[in-house]
Amino acid sequence: MVTEGVHLNSGGPQERLLEFDFTREDVPRLRVLVDQYAAWAGLAEPRRGDFVLAADAVATNAVEHGGGGGRLLLHRSPGVLECTISDSGPGFAPSVIPDLAPGLGGSHCGRGLWITRLITDGLVITGGVSGVGGAGGGSVVAFTMGLPG
Repeated sequence: MVTEGVHLNSGGPQERLLEFDFTREDVPRLRVLVDQYAAWAGLAEPRRGDFVLAADAVATNAVEHGGGGGRLLLHRSPGVLECTISDSGPGFAPSVIPDLAPGLGGSHCGRGLWITRLITDGLVITGGVSGVGGAGGGSVVAFTMGLPG
């Protein structure tokens, strides 16, 4: 489910695990860092691989469509790992994510977000934040996965 304008944190205490500003050249390192911190937080395979895939897809969108880079924040709350990626691009509406697999319904865009919606436990898309490469605008994409135990 994609929700617009809602935070994913259930209100429990959050522990910030990683804050990482990135550009295109940093995306390979971003994948490694997300994998390491997700493992440390207790997310086991194969879900950890899905989490890294989602982070890569959203970060790649930020690079390609959101101003050339962005900021990744990784938090752990009781039972949940959350990744938030913000950028300074023009922004977009959740409606760009196709209902069917990209290419099947005539749409050739939205593949990364479609996959992210499919493999994560929650996905939220909101408007931009100030201070990420500009005075505002952009997009914020957050997704979660439940942690065992």
